Parts: sequence; C-alpha cells; structure tokens
Amino acid sequence: MGNVIGGSLLGVARRAVLCGAAAAAVAAMALPAWAQSKVKVAGIYTVPIEQQWVSRIHTALKAAEARGEIEYVWAESVANTDYERVMRQYAEGGQQLVFGEVFGVERAARAVAKDYPKTAFVMGSSFKPQEPNFSVFDNYIQEPAYLTGMIAGAVSKSNVIGMVGGYPIPEVNRLMNAFMEGAKEVNPNVKFMVSFIGSWFDPPKAKEAAFAMIDRGADVMYAERFGVSDAAKERKVLAIGNVINTQPQYPETVVASALWHMEPSVDRAIAAVKAGSYKAEDYGPYSQMVHKGSSLAPLGTFEGKVPADVMAKVKAREQEILDGKFTVKVNDNEPKSTM
Repeated sequence: MGNVIGGSLLGVARRAVLCGAAAAAVAAMALPAWAQSKVKVAGIYTVPIEQQWVSRIHTALKAAEARGEIEYVWAESVANTDYERVMRQYAEGGQQLVFGEVFGVERAARAVAKDYPKTAFVMGSSFKPQEPNFSVFDNYIQEPAYLTGMIAGAVSKSNVIGMVGGYPIPEVNRLMNAFMEGAKEVNPNVKFMVSFIGSWFDPPKAKEAAFAMIDRGADVMYAERFGVSDAAKERKVLAIGNVINTQPQYPETVVASALWHMEPSVDRAIAAVKAGSYKAEDYGPYSQMVHKGSSLAPLGTFEGKVPADVMAKVKAREQEILDGKFTVKVNDNEPKSTM
C-alpha cells in the first residue's frame, strides 16, 4: 500500500511539474520575443560609481535591473590605459549593451566598437555617433543650470560667485556658461571666479580651490566637483549643486541643484536592443528638461528663504523652457573669470 501511495504522489507531482512547465511555455509564447529574456548590460567607468556624473548612469541602470529588464555588471575606476581591454572583455563575454564614458579614450573605444558590431555601445562623448553601433550621450543639463544661476545671482550678497570645475571640456563648460548667464539675468552686477582642478575626482583639491575663492569674497560657490560644498559648509557660505542633489548632506549650504536624469537615455537604449532596432544615435537631447532628462531640484530646506519674486521668475523661465519659448544657449567655450 505504501508503494502505491508513494507512486501515486510521485505521478501527481510529475503531472503538476509538467502542467506548470506547459503553462509557462504558453505564457512565454504570449509575450513578444524580446520580453522573454533580460538584456545583458555592462557599465565601464573611469571613476568610482559614487562620483556624481557616473552615479546618474549607474542609478538608471540599477533601476532597470530592479524592474527585471536587464542583467547588470560594471567595472569602476578603470584607467584609460585599461579601458579598451575591459570593453573587449565585456563584448567577448556576451554583453549586449555597454555604457560608459570615453572622453579620454575616444579612438580606442571606437576601434573596439568596429570590432564588435553586434554589441551596442552608448558612451559619454564629445563627438558624433559612429555607425552602426556606437551611440553617444552627454549631460545636456544647461537648462536647469541656468535656473540655478538665477537663484545664485539673487542670493549672493557680495556679488561674487566662485566656480570650481574638473576640466574645461564642453560637457563642463556649457553648464558653467549657462549658470553664469542665469545669474546675470537677475543680478547684472555679479562677478565670477573660475578655476579647474584637472581631475574628475579629487575632493581635497576642489575644496582647496573653493577656500581660495571664498577668501577672495565669494559667498556662493558653484559645486561642479565634489569637495566644493565641504568648503562652503566650513566657511558658512552657500553652494549650488550639479548633477545630483546633495542638499540632504548639506542642508544649510546647498541652496539648489541642477539634476541630471539618465533614465530616458538608458531606457531608450534598452528598448532598442530588446526590439532589435538599436542603431547609432545621439542620446544627448534626452538629457533636456522636455524629455525629463534634467530638472531643477526642489528648494527643500531653502524653501521660503529665496526671495519670492525671484522664484516666480525662475518658475516662469522654467515653464518657458518646457514650452519651447525660451532656449538656453549652448556655449561650449571655456568660461573665464570676470574679476
């Protein structure tokens, strides 16, 4: 009797497994082909993922991973001299989509893309896409940078703003120039001190550069790099954030921030790979406010501390940007000090 019962239970279990498998097969057949598997994605970053610029790419990819759309791996702090090797390693390993930034390794990166035409590459770059599989993107967040400039110009009492950047490349220059134009719109008397530290991630060096500007009268600091807000906090002056919102870490220091949202670009690339329609294109425009690729951070702890008439102007200008009635000029030239 025991053997009969055991055999019966085993048969039931087998039938249940087979029925489950059949149901899963039917469900899979009901889905589009691209939805039946996750896209294999890799990120290659020359700096730690905590660095603000790279963190935006990483955050968007982690969100896609959390939704179950992709399998995501990454390498951080990759030296330029090792970047090509890592690209090839991921392409050889079957990664379908690779994100990264190739500002210092353009030629090598594009050569790798030619060798792996079936791999989709989406890279931060100052240059144009390369057929058939090398797309480019950029942080075109000059619009919220302009808006933060308006706020900075209004809250400065000394009429001196300090600006510390990494390198004077287009990706940095256009944000600084937009910020300066926004500040001058509300405060024609404002002057600027501008310097570059020659590094994408050196908080101590950025902090020292900021100290020097504060000593010369700057009462608002544009924190293009990490370290600047630390200096502003210690000297009790204000700061404007860039790319990410650091106000939670500096609630009495960071007045406003221009935020970059990489999700529109990341999601577009993933969808194209899934659909089998991926092609080389410029993803830069998807960082603009109209595509929700950038925004002005909420004032948070500074709500009510910025003059109401100024915020009314900022909100009006923001709406004009979204409606296409006001265009923030893209100026990639190196910004210069005016004092």
